[in-house]
Amino acid sequence: MLIAKRILQAERLRRVPPHFSWIDHRLVRADYLRRADAKAWALYLVLVTVGDEHGLSYYGDGTLGRLLSLTDLEVAAARGQLAAAGVIAYEKPLYQVLALEALAGREGAR
Repeated sequence: MLIAKRILQAERLRRVPPHFSWIDHRLVRADYLRRADAKAWALYLVLVTVGDEHGLSYYGDGTLGRLLSLTDLEVAAARGQLAAAGVIAYEKPLYQVLALEALAGREGAR
């Protein structure tokens, strides 16, 4: 059964903000979400949100931990998962959210 889409709250319709921040749909389509746990993806969301047009930000572990209710060790573990997943680069104190690469044969899968 095909579900018809309709706007639920027209007064709250999402628009692209004047500042740069977005989430790439390939996180789902190319199975990136399987590469890290929920804490790591929460960190990713913050980094995407606070990053500049090049994906750069310099939030420290303490600030990120407070924003996400994570310990410094949990932030470090999340950061490690994201780096291993190939979605961020980190050289203290600088983060860079990286462009996503499609996984071979999976780009169009849903």
